[in-house]
Amino acid sequence: MYTDFFGLTEKPFAITPDPRYLFMSERHGEALAHLVYGVTESGGFIQLTGEVGTGKTTLVRTLLGKVPEKADVALILNPQLTAIEFLETICEELSIPVPPRSGSTKALVDTLNKHLLAAHAKGRRTILLVDEAQNLAADVLEEVRLLTNLETAKQKLLQIILIGQPELRELLARNDLRQLAQRITGRYHLQPLTRDESDQYISHRLKVAGALVEIFTPAARREVFRLSAGIPRIINVICDRALLGAYSRGVRLINQQLVREAASEISGKKLQGRTNMWLYPAIGITAAILIALGGFTVFSEQAAHELIAAPVETTSALVEREAESVVTDEPKLPEQQPVEIVDEPDLETVLLENQAATGTNTAMANLFAQWGLQYDANQQSACKQAEEHGLSCLFQRGTWNVVRQLDRPAILNLTDTAGYEHQAVLTRINGDMASLEIGSVNLDVSQNSISDLWYGEYLILWRPPNGKPTALGAGMRDASVLWLREGLAKFDPAMATTSNDPQFFDQQLSENLREFQRRNRLKVDGLAGQQTQIILNSGLGLENTPRLSQ
Repeated sequence: MYTDFFGLTEKPFAITPDPRYLFMSERHGEALAHLVYGVTESGGFIQLTGEVGTGKTTLVRTLLGKVPEKADVALILNPQLTAIEFLETICEELSIPVPPRSGSTKALVDTLNKHLLAAHAKGRRTILLVDEAQNLAADVLEEVRLLTNLETAKQKLLQIILIGQPELRELLARNDLRQLAQRITGRYHLQPLTRDESDQYISHRLKVAGALVEIFTPAARREVFRLSAGIPRIINVICDRALLGAYSRGVRLINQQLVREAASEISGKKLQGRTNMWLYPAIGITAAILIALGGFTVFSEQAAHELIAAPVETTSALVEREAESVVTDEPKLPEQQPVEIVDEPDLETVLLENQAATGTNTAMANLFAQWGLQYDANQQSACKQAEEHGLSCLFQRGTWNVVRQLDRPAILNLTDTAGYEHQAVLTRINGDMASLEIGSVNLDVSQNSISDLWYGEYLILWRPPNGKPTALGAGMRDASVLWLREGLAKFDPAMATTSNDPQFFDQQLSENLREFQRRNRLKVDGLAGQQTQIILNSGLGLENTPRLSQ
C-alpha cells in the first residue's frame, strides 16, 4: 500500500521473522554466537532467553542457515505436548519411523537412540532445537533430561538448544528440575536494543527494503525507542503504523507526532509526550492480538484499559525479579530522553519569513557565487550556463553521508509542513551543524533540523575532466581515461601504471579503479561514474573548488 509512495520494494517492518532483516546488534551477535556454538560443539544444553519480541525466533531462522552440512536438526516450534507426543515429534522431524508400539516411551527412546548411534557412526550430528521452551511441561522437561543420557563413551549423541521467554529461567530454577539445570553448559539472555541500536535497527530495515532517503526524523526515531523500550517487534509495529499514517496523509517524512499517534492507535490510548516506557507491554499485547487477527483494529476505552492495566503488574514483578530487566523507571534512564537543541533558529520560520528568496533562481545565484561565478536568470538554463564554465550539474536523491562525501556546495530542496517547496544552498558542514544560505540570510542549524524538511533531493555543480560528464568504463578510449589513470596515480603512487595507449581503459586501470572505490566506500563496479569522478577530484585537492568541509 505505502511501499511505492516511499520508494520501497517491500514493507520494511513486517513482523514475520525474515533472516534478511536480522539486525546484528552486539547482543544479537553474542546470542547467535552461543547458538552457533551449540550446533557445532557436542554435549549438554544451550539456553537462550529473552523478552517477547526481542528477536529470538529470527535468530533461530538465521541459525538454521548456518547449520553444518553433516548435521540433522529437529525443530519443535510448539512444545505444548505430552511426553509421548514430544518424542514422536522428534522422530517425525528426523524422519525416523515411529515404532509399532505407539504410546510407549521406551520404544520411542530406543528407536531414537538407535538412530542417533547410526548417525554418529556416519559422522553426523543431531540437534534438537526447542522454541518457546517455557511452555514445556515438567514431565516433558524430565524426558528432555533423560535424552541427554543417550551418549557414547566420549560424547553426547544429542545436542539440545532451549529457546524461550524469561519464564524459562524461572522454570529451570525449580528444585525438582535442578538435575536438568546442571546440564546447561551455556546460557544467554537477549536484552532489548539500546537507543543507538534502535536508531540503527530502523535504518537497517529501511535500507533492506530499498529506502534511498530519510523517512523518519531523528526525533521520530527517539520517540519510537522511548515508546517501545527497544523491543524490536514493537518497533516494527509502531513504525509500520506510522508509515501507513504518513501515507494516508501524503506526508513523506515521519515526525515525532506521527509516531506518537501511531502508538496511540495501536495501544488504544492517547499518549502524551514523554510517556513512561511501561506502556510497551500494552502495545506488545495489542500487537500480538493484531498479529492473530491479521490486521489492525480499534479498541474500546474499556478494552484498552484492561490491556494496559494487566501487563503493568507483570512488568513490575519482572523489575523486582531481575536487575537486568529492560523495563525500568524513566528517571533511571536519563540518557533516553530526547536531546533538545537550545537557542537554535527555527528553520521553517526562517524559510517562511524569506519565502521570496527561496526560489530556484536565487538559490542558483548563490550556488554559482560559491564557485566565483555570476548567474543570469534571464539567459539560458543554469546548467547550460555552468557548462560554459566547464562545470556540470548533478541532480539526485541521497543522504547526508552522500552529500558529505561529495563535499560540494549543494542546493537542498526543502518542503515545509504546509507542503510548499523552498531552495536553500548548503555551504558548510561542521560536525552535526550545517550552514545554509537562504537568499541573503546565512543560517547555522543542526542537520536534524534540516532533515525534518529535506527528502534527500539536492543539486551540485562539479568540474568533470575535459568538461565532459561521461561515465568511464573498460574498453573505452578517451582523453578522460588518461585523466582517470593519472588521477589514480596521484591519489596513490602504487596505482601508477604504464601503458602503450594511456587513453585506453585496460584491465589494470579497472582493477585500480575498483580498489579506489573500495577505499572510498563506493559501489565497486569498475565504472567511473559522476560520483566516483567527483570524489577522485576531491582526493586530488584541486584548487578553485569550493568545499563543504572547508
